[in-house]
Amino acid sequence: MMSSLSLGLKTACIEKRGSLGGTCLNVGCIPSKALLNSTHLYHQILHDTKQRGIEVSDVKVNLDQLQKAKETSVNGLTKGIEILFKQNKVDYFKGTGSFINEHEIKVDAIEGGENATLKAKNIIIATGSEATPFPGIEVDEERIVTSTGALALKEVPKRLAVIGGGIIGLEMGSVWSRLGAEVTVIEFQNAIGAGMDAEVSKNTQKLLGKQGLKFKTGTKVVSGKREGDVVKIEVENVKNGKSETLEADVLLVAVGRRPYTAGLGLEKIGVEVDEKGRVVMDQEFRTNKPHIRVIGDVTFGAMLAHKAEEEGVAAVEYIKKGHGHVNYGAIPSVMYTHPEVAWVGQNEEQLKAAGIKYNVGKFPFLANSRAKTNLDTDGFVKFLSDKETDRVLGVHIIGPNAGEMIAEAVLAVEYGASSEDIARTCHAHPTLSEAFKEAAMATYDKAIHF
Repeated sequence: MMSSLSLGLKTACIEKRGSLGGTCLNVGCIPSKALLNSTHLYHQILHDTKQRGIEVSDVKVNLDQLQKAKETSVNGLTKGIEILFKQNKVDYFKGTGSFINEHEIKVDAIEGGENATLKAKNIIIATGSEATPFPGIEVDEERIVTSTGALALKEVPKRLAVIGGGIIGLEMGSVWSRLGAEVTVIEFQNAIGAGMDAEVSKNTQKLLGKQGLKFKTGTKVVSGKREGDVVKIEVENVKNGKSETLEADVLLVAVGRRPYTAGLGLEKIGVEVDEKGRVVMDQEFRTNKPHIRVIGDVTFGAMLAHKAEEEGVAAVEYIKKGHGHVNYGAIPSVMYTHPEVAWVGQNEEQLKAAGIKYNVGKFPFLANSRAKTNLDTDGFVKFLSDKETDRVLGVHIIGPNAGEMIAEAVLAVEYGASSEDIARTCHAHPTLSEAFKEAAMATYDKAIHF
């Protein structure tokens, strides 16, 4: 919305949640990071500070205050967007939007809003996604929850079962594990962290296992049912069909997200949707109705807030200037467990499948001076570069500060840098980023400090 206004377009935004910022800000990235950060501090005080010479006694969790701190972060940011709207003269309509025809949208107001009919020359669909339901499992957001319920539990469950070993499941599993829950992650595939490089996935599972998370990979969930205050989950081994029943106090269903278009009235105006429910678009974000464009989770690609943001800017630039840019090969992914996991570009499995010859370079944080002094040495940086040209094809990091460090890798991929370009760039000492430089050195030649 900001980008359209800055380009001189009169802009209106319709939102039915009652607060701005979408899934990410309200029930996704922001509240989950608040809980991950707070619980990491708690976990450090319990298990890590003594060896650093800091002795703390009588450590307790006040879950109400933990949740209040989370809400303070969320509320401050949502109100901040409202202020930005006012400063930039974006008209904010609180309500549910639906198409009357190709150029008119009806707004059914929620509390604090007003009914309206808006007419627009250009329309952008950015309705996002919702948690994918699991067939036969009924969510009540109390004992059987989606990520939304998992962010708002009023007490720490003794046993938490998680269906899905992707980023959402592992982050939420980490939060409640740190607070004392026995966490079991059930994953249909043989590896966790969908989209991760296989070597990184394997190491992530090992490190999270050391923290107390249990994993049942290659395991299919047959059913899940609440019986009083207990949830019984029937599972079976994918390979041999052996079945067992697991019991949990809370079951988190985290099998992914799906595009959200309910009540939008796309069928009324003939906007095309594919078999996965995604609104179909061309390279300029146009639907089959050229003046209606689409961005974010509701269309194809990674369901990531920063991907949607790039698309939003590009879509408005196409409207105003006739050109825009999103490089889908340079969209980073981050998992905010500890250690963090981040990656951009292609992984080894993808390069092998495509028949691309490549070099691998790695450097462990164990050999990095800042990581050693921080007593935080798990993980490594891994580079993949083209065997002939040395162009960086992918970077995969597991370790401290991975989510921030990946930005340098995204820039390298965006500009077509070689691993030698990065290796010959001066990095400050002592910093964790030196491990990034050394991994690049190891890719085209040899690391100095390992």
